[in-house]
Amino acid sequence: MTTTGTLARPYVRRLLAALERDPTRVVVHRPDAAVTAGELRASLVGSAALLRSLRVGPGTTVAILTGPNHPLMLSARYAVHLLGATSVYVRSMNPRTDTETFSLATQTELLRDLAVPLLLVDEEDEESAARGRWLARRRPGLTVRAIPRTADGPGTAPPAEPPRPDDLAVVDFTSGSTGRPKMVAQRYGTREHLVGRLADGLDPRGPATLLSVTPVSHTTAPMADAVLCGGGTVVLHDEFDADATLAAIAEHRVTDAYLAVPHLYRLLDHPLVTSYDLSSLRRITYSGTPAAPERVRDAVRLFGDVLIQVYGTTEAGGISSLTPLDHREPELLGSVGRPFPWVRVEIRAPGTGTPLGRGQSGEIWIDSPTVSAGYLDDAELTAGTYRDGWLRTGDLGHWDPYGYLRLDGRVGDVIKHGGLKLDPAAIEAALLQHPQVRQAAVFGVRDEDLVEQVHAAVELHSGAGHTSCDLRGYVAATLTPEHAPVSVSVWPELPLTPSGKPDRTRLRGATAPVRAAPPPAAETRGTGPPDPGAEVDGPPGHHARRRTDPRNRKGTP
Repeated sequence: MTTTGTLARPYVRRLLAALERDPTRVVVHRPDAAVTAGELRASLVGSAALLRSLRVGPGTTVAILTGPNHPLMLSARYAVHLLGATSVYVRSMNPRTDTETFSLATQTELLRDLAVPLLLVDEEDEESAARGRWLARRRPGLTVRAIPRTADGPGTAPPAEPPRPDDLAVVDFTSGSTGRPKMVAQRYGTREHLVGRLADGLDPRGPATLLSVTPVSHTTAPMADAVLCGGGTVVLHDEFDADATLAAIAEHRVTDAYLAVPHLYRLLDHPLVTSYDLSSLRRITYSGTPAAPERVRDAVRLFGDVLIQVYGTTEAGGISSLTPLDHREPELLGSVGRPFPWVRVEIRAPGTGTPLGRGQSGEIWIDSPTVSAGYLDDAELTAGTYRDGWLRTGDLGHWDPYGYLRLDGRVGDVIKHGGLKLDPAAIEAALLQHPQVRQAAVFGVRDEDLVEQVHAAVELHSGAGHTSCDLRGYVAATLTPEHAPVSVSVWPELPLTPSGKPDRTRLRGATAPVRAAPPPAAETRGTGPPDPGAEVDGPPGHHARRRTDPRNRKGTP
């Protein structure tokens, strides 16, 4: 059903007003350039005039292709939204890095399936311009135009009817099981709600300066929109580099930064981190993968009360968060916090959807105005994921005794061993509780008898005395002996996917099949330390201890 009426004052109109207040102020910084408010506005207005001449409006999907985190991507998207059309950024899918691009074949398929009539490219970026020409040859009827850098004529924004809340604003991408990205549809009402909530949450002490080291076309997109609407500044880096990130914070007096968890770790490990002036920071938002509580405590000691952990998905937006004050409570660091005020969360039994009580692990369902409209290319998946106004996240979780949400893994993401279903996320969480473990990845490998065995790979803290720790026994004591991996390999640095998550495919390929030894008993001490850098196996060591937390009865972290 289409919602009647239009949006009262769309975010792009508010953004234009902010840019007009001081045209000489720098609003976008890049390592190689700076863009003033007047220049960004001129590119936006020029792009909108071009789109208007091509009859772009509601119902039209416009694709955008630029280099990583380029200001022209912003002005092109704002122009599309000014006219109430749909924007889709076709360079990449990954919300953590823009350096991994879609293949030409995938881009062709996406343009075809979305029936895209117009592709906007940065003509000064050789790769984008060349791909645009190639795609035009492969997609008859596709018009390719350069994104204007200036406005022709009087430089006034063309008149446009405000979009309706149910009009499609953005097509985003998330990974699919077949390797082809899933196309997630986001309505204008949802987009406006996201930008509005983020704008309301900005620090009242003054305009923000946001550093984005991940694609500003994805997770940080509404953050950048909110900051620019509020008269702030955006600092764009093509990708994460610890030296460049620290230098940018100090040079541009960055107030807000978004980091993937591995990025946060790299800053903590930087040998000169304390030599930079980081006093301007008001918040560091981090997300993407579970963070080791000990590492988070290190971050609090280094950065102070500025850390915010966010749990969310592409389909849902933000779901819950740990506030800066929450980070001062050690018992809360293994959780993903409490839901945002506008989000309803229920834990339901997988398969039946029956609501479960506190402490019981089940699938996380949410109801929120930030939930997307579904998958454009998969009606069956949409019907199974979006039900009666609720979104099935596919994540498993439970409420802890403090009323905070804790993640327990993914629906169907289990290792089946000896008639038991063992959750890798629960085992990873147990490993991350060990004071010497920085990162952990758990995965199943079939042995010579085709029995799936639990294996783990860990990255330890720099200088950790890992020859004294028995991680198998630690898991056995924290959860149950059956959860203990048959081997734990120690890596100097865990290999990561482009999204900043442990590369389990590579880890699995580097792991030799091992028949299961008898599960370690939680009460037994180890007989000797493991070799550094080698597989850690055998009976439990002296670090193992039985916890009394009632959550352990469920085998969850």
